[in-house]
Amino acid sequence: MTLRTTLDFLLHDWLDTTGLTSRERFADHNRETFDAVLDTCERIAREKYAPFNRLVDTQEPHFDGDQVTLPQATHDAFKAYAESGMLSAAQDYDIGGMQLPYSVEAAANAFFACASVSIGSSLLSVGNANLLMAHGTELQKQVFAYNEFSGRWAGTMCLSEPQAGSSLSDVATRAVPDGEGFESDPLGARYRLRGNKMWISSGEHELTENIVHLVLAKIPDADGKLVPGTRGISLFIVPKKLVNAEGQLTGVRNDVALAGLNHKLGWRGTTNTLLNFGEGKFPVDGQAGGPFGNGAGAVGYLVGQPGKGLACMFHMMNEARIGVGIAATMLGMAGYYASLDYAKNRPQGRPITGAGKDAAAPQTRIIEHADVKRMLLTQKAYCEGALALELYCARLIDEQHTGTAQDAEDARLLLEVLTPIAKSWPSEWCLEANSLAIQVHGGYGYTRDFPVEQYWRDNRLNMIHEGTHGIQAMDLLGRKVLMEEGKGLTLLSHRIMATVNRCNGIPALAPHAKALARALQDVGVATQKAWSTGVPGEALANAVPYMQAFGHTVLAWIWLDVAGCALDNDPQQETLETQGHVGCAKFFFHYELPKINAWLGVVQSRDLTCATFPEGAF
Repeated sequence: MTLRTTLDFLLHDWLDTTGLTSRERFADHNRETFDAVLDTCERIAREKYAPFNRLVDTQEPHFDGDQVTLPQATHDAFKAYAESGMLSAAQDYDIGGMQLPYSVEAAANAFFACASVSIGSSLLSVGNANLLMAHGTELQKQVFAYNEFSGRWAGTMCLSEPQAGSSLSDVATRAVPDGEGFESDPLGARYRLRGNKMWISSGEHELTENIVHLVLAKIPDADGKLVPGTRGISLFIVPKKLVNAEGQLTGVRNDVALAGLNHKLGWRGTTNTLLNFGEGKFPVDGQAGGPFGNGAGAVGYLVGQPGKGLACMFHMMNEARIGVGIAATMLGMAGYYASLDYAKNRPQGRPITGAGKDAAAPQTRIIEHADVKRMLLTQKAYCEGALALELYCARLIDEQHTGTAQDAEDARLLLEVLTPIAKSWPSEWCLEANSLAIQVHGGYGYTRDFPVEQYWRDNRLNMIHEGTHGIQAMDLLGRKVLMEEGKGLTLLSHRIMATVNRCNGIPALAPHAKALARALQDVGVATQKAWSTGVPGEALANAVPYMQAFGHTVLAWIWLDVAGCALDNDPQQETLETQGHVGCAKFFFHYELPKINAWLGVVQSRDLTCATFPEGAF
């Protein structure tokens, strides 16, 4: 199976994406228009991204103290992507969009992630613009979001700081009103910002004429003190170059300076930056020379209400988490395809017969060895299962935006529970797939003559991107399964049991259905026992094992549902495609789902071995 045949099955056979065309927003679309989008993106990825994946890894961004230089291939790839219209694919026609379902957009973007995940920066630009469409003023949308959708400008998200990575409560960047009349600026209440932001992807480049930074900062109180915790965080638009209310560059550089580039293990084609805001390198004239003196202070425009910035930013963060999940999935998939090709062509070893090995017999290809098949099947089950999960979540977003009131509410609840899994599960298990791809290659897997070592390096970052495993796990067990009296978890359980009940009637899948029902019950018991004492420290001590078990249960459900769909279309398993789906489901239930017992054991007992281990004993 190719990536395209897999996407076609998941989109049209499993998720019935074409059925969305009966809705007003998508009425101009049909299977042909969806296929045309996939065709275009597949072609651009093949021509402008894939051939340069190694080049952007070895020719890293260079900063000469004045500007960042990127390879020409990166400029060409971004230009082709922007001209395709994919930056605004889901937007309204009247602002240049295609009104494309998000599920189709996500599937189309999978080609680029598979071809070269680090060559472009479109994910953050689209997320940035989407946030402004949800929370910005009309003029902020027109000036900033529309220019990002067109590809004229790019966007970032600026959260972390050198002293405060994931702990946003400790954000120290300050935003103070920019003199008299600051509230009346047409682009939004105008502030001056000062602080430092770390790990900012695509924070500086020359791909576009401007970069729109979305920056979290705190507005001091009347005593000049910052409000502790996240309650005091506000959100600001801070453009690299200042613009007027018509979206034209004014010729004034904002006080945002690149302090340096971070050199990461992977994603080397994307600039990763430390940015200094408001330190006076590019002073902006203003009233009284700016509140920080001498014109210092980066000009920023308030988005939404003061002190409500984190809620706005989560709009972008949640979207980015699904994007990271897709990136992790497709890096795993790229490694799988590479190792599958290698295994089909690499002769090594001989078959073992009752008479032992015959050294004079011809060598066999390594794909004929059972253990190599195990490694390939593990990769296939992880990566194709993760892709199905990501597209399912994308389909929920379509439902949230265009479904009936009840369907939209159900989609919201399901997304609350599934988003931590959509981010964390692929970033752990598709990374494991990349490790297995290296193993299939043997010693060659560790060399740069083959691409699998780069796929592993690129994917290793996704366990950190948009919140670590620990953060996602605490979000899942500490908030998402409990919120609104457990409505999201209850709804997900009902969806899973609907699949169980349907597949109980399919002989090839009935044993798996029974196993999934037991697993779901075990997760429910573990959830209750984790919180039985009401002590967060006890409940959350094993949040990551809980998330691993929860994630494996979700993926078992996904595989069972996919296999059921495949057998509906092909009851006799006459095609290799159906055999692949059913075989992957069988593999996952035999080899993967049993792992949850060990994970849930420490959750149910509220085991405190890790929490109470004395620091000095390490």
